[in-house]
Amino acid sequence: MPAFLCDMIEYIKGILTELNPTEAVIEAAGIGYGIAITLPTYSALVGSENQEAKLFISEIIREDTHEIYGFVTKTERQIFELLMTVSGIGAATARMILSAFTAEELRMLIATGNAKAMAKVKGLGTKTAQRIIVDLKDKALKLDLGGDPTELPLGDFEPEENGVRTEAISALTMLGFNASASGKAVDKILKANPTIKVEAVIREALKML
Repeated sequence: MPAFLCDMIEYIKGILTELNPTEAVIEAAGIGYGIAITLPTYSALVGSENQEAKLFISEIIREDTHEIYGFVTKTERQIFELLMTVSGIGAATARMILSAFTAEELRMLIATGNAKAMAKVKGLGTKTAQRIIVDLKDKALKLDLGGDPTELPLGDFEPEENGVRTEAISALTMLGFNASASGKAVDKILKANPTIKVEAVIREALKML
């Protein structure tokens, strides 16, 4: 079914009550908003549970669903919405791209025409990666990513390895990947780097699955 972006909500500000690598729940005015997020936004929110948080919102409305995506910076939201202007790129794929690469990495791939590296994202393919580069090169180069100021401080959260494995596999399955294949990819990554953080595990796994 056709989907369209709605700019009714600019941002949601309230208490961060729940957080995992793919979703944040912010309670504002007695309402708990379940907000889909990217890994960079997750990284910025870690350690801020039960504190005030602010996410810039992009609403995706279809006939059968209403999805809310949240970003810790306006720039990340802008890139997300730019990606969705490319034929064949929906909200789920745009989020996956922004979880596999940081905003600066993605801009560099677009600027240098590196479709091969971008195509490593599951389900993207070389042709779609090339289309992203052609459609967004001029727009991406105009984005000001300098500093990328965030609304929230980074926490010192350092989960135990087993917690990293469980959370990473859970996030990957929520993104639509097979649990068994996700587990094998995560185990391989953790074997090579036992101290790696969960967001880095997910980012590497997205390029392997």
